[in-house]
Amino acid sequence: MLSFISAKEAAEKWDISQRRVAVLCSENRINGAMMVGNMWIIPSNATKPIDKRTIRYEKQKNIVLKPFVKWVGGKGQLVDQLEKMFPANGERVLTKYAEPMVGGGALFFNVLSKYDFDEFYIGDINPELINAYQVIKNDVDNLISKLNEMQITFLPMDENGRKYYYYSIRERFNNTGLSNETATEKASQFIFLNKTCFNGLYRVNRKGQFNVPMGAYKNPTICDEENLLNIHDALQNVTIVCGDYSLSKSFIDNETFVYLDPPYRPISETSGFTAYNTDTFDDNEQRRLAQFIDEINKSGAKIVLSNSDPKNINEEDNFFDDLYKDYTINRVEATRMINSNAEKRGKINELLIHN
Repeated sequence: MLSFISAKEAAEKWDISQRRVAVLCSENRINGAMMVGNMWIIPSNATKPIDKRTIRYEKQKNIVLKPFVKWVGGKGQLVDQLEKMFPANGERVLTKYAEPMVGGGALFFNVLSKYDFDEFYIGDINPELINAYQVIKNDVDNLISKLNEMQITFLPMDENGRKYYYYSIRERFNNTGLSNETATEKASQFIFLNKTCFNGLYRVNRKGQFNVPMGAYKNPTICDEENLLNIHDALQNVTIVCGDYSLSKSFIDNETFVYLDPPYRPISETSGFTAYNTDTFDDNEQRRLAQFIDEINKSGAKIVLSNSDPKNINEEDNFFDDLYKDYTINRVEATRMINSNAEKRGKINELLIHN
């Protein structure tokens, strides 16, 4: 005897919204579905229909992409939370993805691995970082050759040899201007320094020179050839821009998912780290970013922003609660990683703010 389940039960079974189940029933997309009273019932053995409005997101071949650099403030541990911000299956069609402050790209590479948006946009104000993205996109074979040479040279050395080699690369990196002719050389130096410096930091002094000391890694992977080749293939459909996040405004429309990951507001007087470049991202910059979000919100885009939670230190600090009072603010647990004292690294709340 044929048994039936409710639209709610079908929604839970197929991991889509109840409203989407009702739409599929009304479009005769579910065999045997019928209206009883004011509710739909579905045969219990019915299979989830292929939803043309959802399938566009899912890549048929899923190649896992990883960030090619370590980056302070990377969102690897928040990827699952951020993915939940995507519109539920079938409820809304988004064809474009924008990440105007991409950094190391933890969420970007996860999205690029798993979702088939028509257009991608990434940007960052750090010219060396963006140059590395562009070189991977346009000249990956030469980049791999240079990184392999560095890896073969560096790894067999003793500590003194490694220090000499590291600081010579750092000096060349700081004394070589960035141009079309030096792009691949600079990208190889940038990645080498990132893989071998202390804690994977990117920090510059007032002159804009990279000044992080060497780290103590025994066997760092300087050239991850397979990942670089996979990223090269995936970046061919990506617009890469060096500059302020506001440049993304012309790309963003009502079919765009936008993720913004600014330098976090310091949660204590000693925890501030915004020296990714020679400019600082202070409270006035946080306010300017909020104004930009208000502007693109009018376009109908889906917007998600992450930041630190001042209430970790001061329950009375309502800076972001006031700044984003017209948006939804979620507090999620994350592990604080930036501290020279490992005992002071621990669970804190971070903010995910969305429209």
